Amino acid sequence: MAPTTLIAAPFQPRRLHQANAASDNFLATEFDALGDERQFKIESADSFIVRQSANRLLRERYGWRGYHAVRLPADQTTNRTTLTAIEEDSTIGTITIGLDDSTGMNCDDAFGDELDALRRAGQRLCEFTKLAIDPITGNRRVLAALFHVAYIVAHRLRGRDRLVMEVNPRHVRYYQRMLGAKVIGEERTNRSVNAPAVLLSLGFEYIASCIREFGGRPECAGTERTLYPLAFTPDEESGILGRLMAAQTPASLALN
Repeated sequence: MAPTTLIAAPFQPRRLHQANAASDNFLATEFDALGDERQFKIESADSFIVRQSANRLLRERYGWRGYHAVRLPADQTTNRTTLTAIEEDSTIGTITIGLDDSTGMNCDDAFGDELDALRRAGQRLCEFTKLAIDPITGNRRVLAALFHVAYIVAHRLRGRDRLVMEVNPRHVRYYQRMLGAKVIGEERTNRSVNAPAVLLSLGFEYIASCIREFGGRPECAGTERTLYPLAFTPDEESGILGRLMAAQTPASLALN
């Protein structure tokens, strides 16, 4: 199956030129060096070739940390969707959305009690896993785009209420600052990679409110130092949702 292109985007959001980027050295350094001619696409990783490329990126990004068992499942499924960021023919980012079902989620192994408490409270859960960004060609814009499309898949298409993420303890503060995530499970061992992990949680209604307020407004990134100003506009989000819905089968839509 050919990959589904969900959106194409410039590395440097166009509106950044309208703001005084030079007044913020961090932004000027990150975006100006990239230039606004380069673009990337967010695709669903439906084809073998795209998934193979995503697996190479996962091996590179996780392997140097000593994690050797991180790879994608063989195929997309109704409850497991992988997205990739592509520049020309190179995969520069990937993320996988895992919907909670009767078999549970990856993070149940270490944090089953915390997840069961959320389920008893009526929360419909999903997890974001296997996140990797190429450190040379990717940037915060790529991460924001992947995260935004993953949110659209999980919340707007599949009706999930809450996101959970199992992350290395050294990344906790980053996700707290960039997304507003909260710690709900203290450090444990992730047995699949034999490494420490912390469980983060974030309600999708909170994410939606941040995207409504800041999405498509990169000029706010100097003061609102989260990923949300680098997210897509409401019109772009609607277009992504429409393309996702057009790609669904009747059987998969019935699972919402």
